[in-house]
Amino acid sequence: MVEIRTITEDELSQWGVALDVGFLRVPDHTKEVRDQWAEHLRDVVDLDRTQAAFDGDAMVGTFRSWGGEITVPGGAYVPMSAITNVTVTATHRRRGLLTRMMRHDLDASAARGEALGILIAAEYNIYGRFGFGAATDISTYRIDLSRTRLSDAELSRREEGGRVEIVTPDAMLELGPEIHEAFRALTPGAITRQSLWWPLYTGVRKRPGGRGAENRFYAVYRDPSGAPVGYLAYRIDEVWEDFLPKATLHADQVIAATRAAEAALWDFATQVDYVVRISAGERAGDDPLPLRFTDPRAVTWDSARDFVWVRILDVPAALAARTYEVAGSLVIEVDDELGYGSGRFKLEGGPSGAVCAATDEPAQLRLGVGALGALYLGGNSAVRLGDAGAITELVPGSLAVAEVMFRTARAPWCPDWF
Repeated sequence: MVEIRTITEDELSQWGVALDVGFLRVPDHTKEVRDQWAEHLRDVVDLDRTQAAFDGDAMVGTFRSWGGEITVPGGAYVPMSAITNVTVTATHRRRGLLTRMMRHDLDASAARGEALGILIAAEYNIYGRFGFGAATDISTYRIDLSRTRLSDAELSRREEGGRVEIVTPDAMLELGPEIHEAFRALTPGAITRQSLWWPLYTGVRKRPGGRGAENRFYAVYRDPSGAPVGYLAYRIDEVWEDFLPKATLHADQVIAATRAAEAALWDFATQVDYVVRISAGERAGDDPLPLRFTDPRAVTWDSARDFVWVRILDVPAALAARTYEVAGSLVIEVDDELGYGSGRFKLEGGPSGAVCAATDEPAQLRLGVGALGALYLGGNSAVRLGDAGAITELVPGSLAVAEVMFRTARAPWCPDWF
């Protein structure tokens, strides 16, 4: 029988190696690197939330979570569990190890009072069976600067006295968290960043084996008062053809707390010497980037895909935490095979707040907890999910009510891998 349990500090280096194996990376077994893993993970993981699967002495699975907050519509911060580093070694697939680790983590998360869990699904078909629903999307774009420029309307958003400056990674380490916190307060779907996020992102700290951040430039926007309110992290692929520069600027992240900051940073990106195209990284699923340029056809939509999945553990707490676009009332019946969110609940909410509690009133809608997670941050359509069979309308017109209540004018966005 394979044993599932939380790990001890002495097992950190072994857990790091098992993580590499699970993610198909050939591990470095030298003592130096194993010691680096132990030191690194000691600062990263919460041992009480870090599991492994053991077949005898062999570690054949990894799983951990960390506690934080996610911003929901209306601006509230909701306690959540971010699940990550989930692996099962190829020799031990299809034995239920993931199910056992997931149930242990969800049980502990519910006991801690975390209203929901989140994750990024490497494979689409795995996590629905645990009650997760795809709640946010990301899109990537390419901008051909030989055909377009920022529109006059976008340029008019710039502030007199605002400025962009290129800063060092160490300076970014100091300035970045303040910028991100202001952005997070305004952005449903955004999450807290762990303490090591910034050192690792900037390359000030390397991962074991020397792996670290790519070489990036960091451009910070300061508003007229001098406060940092936005940043652009980017790298350049320098290419010359027939002695002509044809470089690509890869905008890894554009994070801004104001529209003026965002406009100034995109303006800066379009003005970098030698750059003829921009790869716009991962943006919100409904990002209006093409409309910010004079020729939207020169902004190519490269890809769109699901990103953060939400698993609601406490339905009343989660639904009461957010606001709703239109005032209304709904009675929903939630089916949850794992039991955390099952029940019938009455939601009364609107732009100023909401209440939600268990009820005996007849249900108007029936849906699985995964569909509720997909709706939760405002990025999905209740009507569309109903057409797909994920929501059953028990009282005519109820889907339309859910549509206008849950759906937000702008899609939620999480710019962070975790």
